[in-house]
Amino acid sequence: MAVPQVWVRMAQLQQGGPDEKEKTTALKDLLSRIDLDELMKKDEPPLEFPDTLEGFEYIFNEKGQLRHAKTGEPFVFNYREDLHRWNQKRYEALGEIITKYVYGLLEKECHLKKVTLPVDATESEPKSFIFMSEDALTNPDKLLVLIHGNGVVRAGQWARRLIINEDLDSGTQIPYIKRAIEEGYGVIVLNPNENYIEVEKTKAQVHLSSDSSDEPAEKRERKDKIQKETKKRRDFYEKYRNPQKEKETMQMYIRDNGSPEEHAIYVWDHFISQSAAENVFFVAHSYGGLAFVELMIQREAEVKNKVTAVALTDSVHNVWHQEAGKTIREWMRENCFNWVSSSEPLDTAVESMLPDCPRVSAGTERHELTSWKSFPSVFRFFSEALEAKNSSVKPTPMRRSNRIKYEEL
Repeated sequence: MAVPQVWVRMAQLQQGGPDEKEKTTALKDLLSRIDLDELMKKDEPPLEFPDTLEGFEYIFNEKGQLRHAKTGEPFVFNYREDLHRWNQKRYEALGEIITKYVYGLLEKECHLKKVTLPVDATESEPKSFIFMSEDALTNPDKLLVLIHGNGVVRAGQWARRLIINEDLDSGTQIPYIKRAIEEGYGVIVLNPNENYIEVEKTKAQVHLSSDSSDEPAEKRERKDKIQKETKKRRDFYEKYRNPQKEKETMQMYIRDNGSPEEHAIYVWDHFISQSAAENVFFVAHSYGGLAFVELMIQREAEVKNKVTAVALTDSVHNVWHQEAGKTIREWMRENCFNWVSSSEPLDTAVESMLPDCPRVSAGTERHELTSWKSFPSVFRFFSEALEAKNSSVKPTPMRRSNRIKYEEL
């Protein structure tokens, strides 16, 4: 990478007299204000990437692993050395393609249908969607509801990193969906991170967002002066850099689905609570666990009446911070298990300081892998819960030699 001319100019100035040294000091002060990542964007290739897997020259092989179509090699993040920002943007572009690819698998392989939210959305308003099996609302016996965690993941995913670096089985919800359908469950797949759409700001909107006409004249004048000084400094070093300016966007939130918690409550009200299933089961990962607890706080009686068992995987919920009442905590102790990241063998009891659901090991120390590693135990837990529903036997997925009495915690 070429040495930025500003550094060369500084070296030349340091060899001059007092006036030149004063300019050097000014330049040093200027450099302390410059984001070096921005400074180096002058050498960055265009942020233009393919919009298909084929364009990236990647495919998923028969094992569900992402591989280069020509070399068979796994995905390489550092495609261009010393260009972390560009590599990150490339990774994000691939991630968006992966999201659409998984949506396609939900429809083609799992035979789920996409359902638009809000249910009464107008043509012009922002929309989201969920996926569900054909019998999700009519299955009289069992319904499985899947909730992923926070971040970039969307419906059908547990972790984008796993999909790209490991395989589809560990990174997506597809194994859960297929097994659930095989065992006679209806299925609903939530999409709690699809909370808004981004639209490009018009020049008028950009100007409006920076306009401070309601401020006192003195304050506005002071701000204008600061902005002019900032622009002057920026113009001074503009010739030393050539950043790729990204478009300014604004977020338009989806009605009644503006957060994971809102989304979970909305889907409960309009779908899950309306389903014919006598037994509803949840699998909620990470922040999805928090969303479930919030749902229970808001719809306690309904959840208790309809939900048979809940499997959390490394949930980040907190019954104290979320102010879950005593009756909720008691219900969670009886009907939930949290498979947490741990070095202990799968299903080994793990001590907890919180008075809610029992915690057991997911058999992995990696947070994002907990849903996949606990997969067989989760379905065993659901089967036991169903069998025990009308008896006094409590389902216990813990290893017997390591059980602890959670009622004493």
